[in-house]
Amino acid sequence: MSSQAPQSPNAPLRLAVIGGGHLGRIHAKLAASSDQFEVLAVADPNFDSRELVEKELCLPSVEDYRALVGKIDAAVVAAPTMAHYEITSTLLRAGVHCLVEKPLTLSPDQAQRLVQIAANHRRVLQVGHVERFNPMWTVAQAEIGSPKFIEATRFGPYSGRSTDIGVVLDLMVHDLDLILSLDRSEVRSIHASGVAVLGSHEDIAEARIEFESGCIANVKASRIAQNPTRRMQVYSSTGLADIDFSGENVEFVSPTPKLLSRAVHLDELPVADRMEAKNTVYGELFKTRSVAAPRRNAILDEQNDFALSIQSGSAPSVTGEDGARAVRIACEIIEQIQAHAWDGPTSKPWRVGPLATEGPRILPMPERGTEQDQPTRRAG
Repeated sequence: MSSQAPQSPNAPLRLAVIGGGHLGRIHAKLAASSDQFEVLAVADPNFDSRELVEKELCLPSVEDYRALVGKIDAAVVAAPTMAHYEITSTLLRAGVHCLVEKPLTLSPDQAQRLVQIAANHRRVLQVGHVERFNPMWTVAQAEIGSPKFIEATRFGPYSGRSTDIGVVLDLMVHDLDLILSLDRSEVRSIHASGVAVLGSHEDIAEARIEFESGCIANVKASRIAQNPTRRMQVYSSTGLADIDFSGENVEFVSPTPKLLSRAVHLDELPVADRMEAKNTVYGELFKTRSVAAPRRNAILDEQNDFALSIQSGSAPSVTGEDGARAVRIACEIIEQIQAHAWDGPTSKPWRVGPLATEGPRILPMPERGTEQDQPTRRAG
């Protein structure tokens, strides 16, 4: 971000939330409770969404966000991803600081243009990768050394939201941002596959990412899982950090100096000694610690970081450049998914990509119009 004139730290920032959906209402509610902001309105073209905002949050709403230009200092963009570029570019050019929900845009080109527009107009462009503010992550990150191998799993049930994008830009991008924040080297290669189940976008995806640093990351995501899972294991130069993003403690496993110096060769011991050693590996060779994470609201911390960046002229914790890099890697994964041939080089066209089925869908839509599908009218 280019340098900008700091704003007065005493006056609350006049804020608009663009998008009155589930996440937009959360942002609006939290911002309205903060001394950092004065929420002027929530903008949404949908009447029902505006009605929810006014009834549930007691906040004013407008149909068109452009009606707020000239009246606001900052905005949270929580509209559908397909609208991020148009809305954010308009606001940045009008001198409005923007916190844009993840993913920043649909394409790397759009993301880079937003970064440039923000720099040209000296506005803050922050991206809503909220897991950076998750207390579990902040505890773990402080102790993670140089990452060597990363396993990330993010599964969630079908939510009905974010259907304009697939699971890579919807869920996996959270872990991509975290991984990219740990390893700033260039990505050497990506191998990925995915399957579309409920629509035209992938609902399940997996990727293997290799960095120039030598680090390897295996990332899995699903938005049709029965049980939610948000977990990452980072093997680094200092040991293992096991992070359950929905948990309360981060588990650390650290090798002892004896193990790090390669003074231990259990494979050379007699069988009886190895059987005895298995009971003492954790304790003598590995030290374990469980560190409690503080109870904090990650979205509120994210908003406070946004306000601080505006008021001080400093870069936010998650910059536009960070968001753009996450979009670029996510789109490369999507390209790999679309090119994956399920039966090898001889795969038929319909056996390539996420819609890997000879039929139109993996799970066909129910037929409409049959007698049993007709609604029953009740008396009264």
